[in-house]
Amino acid sequence: MTDLERYTNQRKQRDNEFAENFEAGYLSFKLGYILARTREEKGISQQQLADALNWESSLISQVENQTENFDISTIEKYVKALGKELFVEIRSPAVN
Repeated sequence: MTDLERYTNQRKQRDNEFAENFEAGYLSFKLGYILARTREEKGISQQQLADALNWESSLISQVENQTENFDISTIEKYVKALGKELFVEIRSPAVN
């Protein structure tokens, strides 16, 4: 475990607000990373995707970097333009 992982684990244990915000921020970061990675794996530039969606290219960057600011329908349009489907799943948390 890295020093950063130790710190965040300890901080999450003693600070509920930090824990809640950390998890939400991490999920947004992860979704943006997955979107950008999927686009890159398809060999599509941000400009090409923007053209396919009839969006400004800056919007593609915003979706990839600020997913918390967009609704599911916008993210779904992005995903469909890449020939993929968006699935949302609700699970019970893993028990440690």
